[in-house]
Amino acid sequence: MAVTWRCWPVRATSPGGTSSTLVSFPSSEEDAMQQLIDVKDAARSVWARGDYDAMLRTEGLYAVGEELVHRLDVAEGEQVVDVACGTGNAAIPAAAAGAQVTAVDLTPQMLEVARRRADDAGVRVDWVEGDAEELPLPDGYADLVLSTFGCMFAPRHEVVADELVRVLAADGRLGLCAWTPDGVFGEFFRIVAGHLPEDPEFVDPPLAWGDEFRVRELFEGAGLTLAFERSTFEIVHASVDAAVACYVDNLGPVTQARELATADGRWPDLRAELTDLFARQERADGRVVVPAEYLLVTGRRA
Repeated sequence: MAVTWRCWPVRATSPGGTSSTLVSFPSSEEDAMQQLIDVKDAARSVWARGDYDAMLRTEGLYAVGEELVHRLDVAEGEQVVDVACGTGNAAIPAAAAGAQVTAVDLTPQMLEVARRRADDAGVRVDWVEGDAEELPLPDGYADLVLSTFGCMFAPRHEVVADELVRVLAADGRLGLCAWTPDGVFGEFFRIVAGHLPEDPEFVDPPLAWGDEFRVRELFEGAGLTLAFERSTFEIVHASVDAAVACYVDNLGPVTQARELATADGRWPDLRAELTDLFARQERADGRVVVPAEYLLVTGRRA
């Protein structure tokens, strides 16, 4: 059975929860370009909400970036690019391994946190505000391109895939992590999306990056030898309430969903759906142990 869900929102809200006008489907090339700009501006605003770093620390999810760097055998002196780097999930461990790292993200607030984390870790990373669909890097720049739960949220997947390949050097390596559509986080995202505005038709669903068949399609003809592995990272929360709060308070799109749901009286419904999801992961001692399944995609350019 095909699994579909709406992407993150294409309209921003004010701190008080009032939403702007939903972007309509474009009627001309100029309208389409403006709509794409609006989608990315909204994404930049949404991902600036909450405290993404606090969420990752609570989840322990920074370990996934460390594991990805280990699996790809990042070597000293290699040119590494972390695309949609967020707060440095893969970039910082790659730099700690001795690589020359360029980390690109659309959201300045994410990069500010990432810089502080890199300073605390005593590593150097070139942090760049930029778009996964238009990487500010020359062709063949990177020995290794990484993304952990990042580039999956860019709106046009084929454009992103082309960019990842473009900046890869001959014999360059690729390492991506994306949530699977049929895992717990797939269900989580669909719950949240049900309380967000519809996306324009050109916006691809992020969970498609967690589907092996779709990823093969995206890189078809790109000269990459690909390998796929489903991995599960256990995220532990102290309680069901703590699990709900972790995402509602810290993950920008969920924070926005709460604001919109509160404004129209649907917040109790959203809270109940999230509570039910995490209650199904509750252990006898009250802890919530979430089997967070993701697809690990590795590749090498011929």
